[in-house]
Amino acid sequence: MIRTVVFDAKPYDREPLHHASAGMDIDWRFMDCRLTAETSAAATGAQAVCIFVNDHADRPCLEALKALGVKHIALRCAGFNGVDLVAARDLGLSVTRVPAYSPHAVAEHAVALLLALNRKIPRANNRVHDLNFSLNGLVGFDLHGKTAGIVGTGKIGRITAQILRGFGMRVLAYDPYPSPDWAVEHGIEYSDPRTLATESEVISLHTPLTPETHHIIRKETLELMKPGTILINVSRGALIDTRALIEALKAGRLGGVALDVYEEEEGVFFEDLSGQILQDDDLARLLTFPNVLITAHQAFLTKEALSEIARVTVANLTAGAEGRPFLPETALVDLSSP
Repeated sequence: MIRTVVFDAKPYDREPLHHASAGMDIDWRFMDCRLTAETSAAATGAQAVCIFVNDHADRPCLEALKALGVKHIALRCAGFNGVDLVAARDLGLSVTRVPAYSPHAVAEHAVALLLALNRKIPRANNRVHDLNFSLNGLVGFDLHGKTAGIVGTGKIGRITAQILRGFGMRVLAYDPYPSPDWAVEHGIEYSDPRTLATESEVISLHTPLTPETHHIIRKETLELMKPGTILINVSRGALIDTRALIEALKAGRLGGVALDVYEEEEGVFFEDLSGQILQDDDLARLLTFPNVLITAHQAFLTKEALSEIARVTVANLTAGAEGRPFLPETALVDLSSP
């Protein structure tokens, strides 16, 4: 039996994991709390823990898990910033993730945010519920014929670019590792970052967070953008310098900003804080702008994505327990084989 503790478990996590493990010998224990060194004792008696993007698997936490007999850290997400991989390797702990679950889900959410922000759908919906049927202040612009800039052309970036091409947009792309055959096939133009920033009416971020991409959108970048540009981020919050973004919004330079991620989202996103006082002043300020649309890291949240996350997670848990190789591209630290 594979005893597995699932940290930061939400209702939408449980059913897919149970379904994916039907007929398998996995004993799930679901915890509401996040994994930290302080909460690691919840993994007593487990061979594996299953964690999410905001859990803290630093060296003290991993040392505590190792002492409890845990052998496998299974991330049910793509991001692994919260895991000390060097410490895991030193301690002999296997670490796996789900590198791609549904790129369509994230790409479609990015486009949904763009459409909702541009056509002011949330504001219009709120108005009609108050029986205000005025159209004043609800003017958007045609996407057709405009230029979109896609930063990062991995799976999600490519799908987003193709959707926007379907609207009749010119699409510029930047990636240090371009895909020229794909670009030719879909009529995408690769360009340098400066050209992308200065020529795009819409800019959408689809790049991982690395030291090179940290605050890739900052004061200097924002000053290059056309007045009225719409900025979309469904990737990682720290790609954007939040303070610089707020200053650009206050100055009226941006047409709108849509975020599914936020630089300091830990402890806020995925939680119900209604009835509490928001302690994050920058997030509170962002929420005051009428041209800012924020969702709480839900771009991945489709039935198909949750099913794939559960399938890959269960496959890696069973492989680790049986000493078999993990699924390709999922192993961050592979110590499963003898």
